[in-house]
Amino acid sequence: MNKNRRSFLKTGILAGATLPLVHCSPATSQQNNDDIYEKLDAALARPVLKKELFSKPVIIESCDLLEYQGNYMIRVRSTDGAEGFCVGHNIRMPHLFPIQLLLVNPFFIGKDATQLDQLMQDVTMYQNNYKYQGYAIWIPIATVEMAILDMLGRIAGKSMGELIGDIHHTKIAVYQANDNRGKSAEESVANIQKLQQETGAKAVKFKIGGRRDIPESPVGRSEALIPMMRNTFGDDMVIYADCNGSYQGKEAIRMGKILEANRIDLYEQPVPTDYYEDWIATSAALNIPIASGGGEVSIRNFRWLLGNDAVQMVQQDLYYFGGMVRSMKVARMAETLGYPCTPHISGTGLGYVYMMHFVSSLPNAGPFHEFKGVSNEVPFQCDSSTLTPEDGILHLPKGIGSGVEIDPDFIARHRIMNM
Repeated sequence: MNKNRRSFLKTGILAGATLPLVHCSPATSQQNNDDIYEKLDAALARPVLKKELFSKPVIIESCDLLEYQGNYMIRVRSTDGAEGFCVGHNIRMPHLFPIQLLLVNPFFIGKDATQLDQLMQDVTMYQNNYKYQGYAIWIPIATVEMAILDMLGRIAGKSMGELIGDIHHTKIAVYQANDNRGKSAEESVANIQKLQQETGAKAVKFKIGGRRDIPESPVGRSEALIPMMRNTFGDDMVIYADCNGSYQGKEAIRMGKILEANRIDLYEQPVPTDYYEDWIATSAALNIPIASGGGEVSIRNFRWLLGNDAVQMVQQDLYYFGGMVRSMKVARMAETLGYPCTPHISGTGLGYVYMMHFVSSLPNAGPFHEFKGVSNEVPFQCDSSTLTPEDGILHLPKGIGSGVEIDPDFIARHRIMNM
């Protein structure tokens, strides 16, 4: 089988380096496999936070969870009075705030924020937090981490992206997506087309399958939608297909071949996150690039997926995966193998602002990135960017920290949560 995968970087020069998406041949010997893992481990070992930007420790004096009308924020303060904020994952935090208050926030008080890489490891041992592996622990940790990065950026006069890497992208190309499961193929295409015309995006993404074990509705929607997408948008449009883990191995392969026949450019999460044998089987049987990561919570599992060439793009979620430091380590592993990173972002609030800063620091950023808009439920000011796609391009905020200023009156309305 020809294992050369179709490059879908044809129009993404503004968004990322033109990295070829070429499928690495499976290791033919233990030595080859060891060589791959040695490279991945070297990427993991590199420090992320630029500690050299700080001349002295930055001791965290307080770490508070704030809440107002269903909006959650973490506020960190240093002993010198510096502050940083991160808007929380407002969909999950109503269920997770006890973990935030009891198992995560207390760990960071009294710690040196400039040792962030180490803190991200040590927090998992505090109160045996590693036993909560998954969204339950990583969302609270990510929220504190990004508040710390906002604070450190303000201290150093740097953006969040400059704290964890060099700035490679000040313009970020977006793809247009929607959540049109449950609608007919015709309705889905019409909705995507309308949104794409509004944003000028040069790439689009559509949903197939029913999500995990949920039966697809209407029946046969995906088989009708796939050729309709290519016929509607033509060969110049980059088109991604998102499955959200809808299939198991054999069906994932069958649907993948339909995608290939219609020149679809990316097959995103064809099988459930933890169906690792199916990831390998699907990747080995297809030529279309395969992406994973939105639901993955383990660095070690990403290492395995990349080491076994089960994926050709990583899409770790900044909240679900525990923040930017851990996400950067995965992006670096992918870069080692010549693969791109297109981070996923879940939740509401300012998540896409954080995503933009992360993307800005990636030498191997994917060509197009998701953008569903910044929530208007959090009033803020950003003088350096409209945070709205213009001809399919977002402009990176230029300010320090997150680059946005949350309305102080809005912050003042929040209460400090306690157990």
